Amino acid sequence: MAPPGFEQLQNAQETDRLRPLTSREVTVTAGRMRRGRENPAARHWWLVVGLPPEKGLETKGGEALPEIVTESVIPRWRVLWTHSNCEQLVSDQLAARGFDPFLPTVEAWSRRGGVRHLSRTPLFRGYLFLSHAMDKASYLEVYKARGLVRILGERWDRLDVVPDCEIEAIQKLLHSGLPILPYSYLREGQRVRITRGPLADVEGIIVRGNPKKGLLVVSVNLLRRSIAVQLDCTVLEAA
Repeated sequence: MAPPGFEQLQNAQETDRLRPLTSREVTVTAGRMRRGRENPAARHWWLVVGLPPEKGLETKGGEALPEIVTESVIPRWRVLWTHSNCEQLVSDQLAARGFDPFLPTVEAWSRRGGVRHLSRTPLFRGYLFLSHAMDKASYLEVYKARGLVRILGERWDRLDVVPDCEIEAIQKLLHSGLPILPYSYLREGQRVRITRGPLADVEGIIVRGNPKKGLLVVSVNLLRRSIAVQLDCTVLEAA
């Protein structure tokens, strides 16, 4: 016969075995696991939170463990700052290395040697965009491009991001065939949405020139730069 209080002691031990580990116990447990002394409670804690056990501590039966997806594996739009007139140079180098740069350009008249000619000019001078799942290796690879000053952000895992909707709006404007020009950055003004036509659903800030015509300004807030297109105000509605 078990001595008095034995059953209560067993229940208390079982409860303690299944309780969540404290931060100190997690640290001690991890150290024991690295030295090869596995703690059953440690296996329980690792599997509950969805983290894979260290090598040699896979689950019984070889079940697949939850995969951890970090932000660095998600493609996001980054901003590359280049030296003067090096936007195309940087874009070409990155494209040759398998990256996906986006350099918005428009046709503009320029004069060289006293002769006027039509050429493509970057919409955002000194900048281009890059969509990539940026890890440290790709960050260093991008930095090898000649003409690049830096990638905007604090460091490789804390880079600034341009929202997808801003890039999509710029791409729609470029594909519309309408005249586009660089425009001073605006924060004030009425935000509107185009209701029909090739630019349907594009949002921007309207600058009214007269009751029927106006400029739709689309901005990249991170760069504090904008572009504008002239539109009939009758196709606009409040966003």
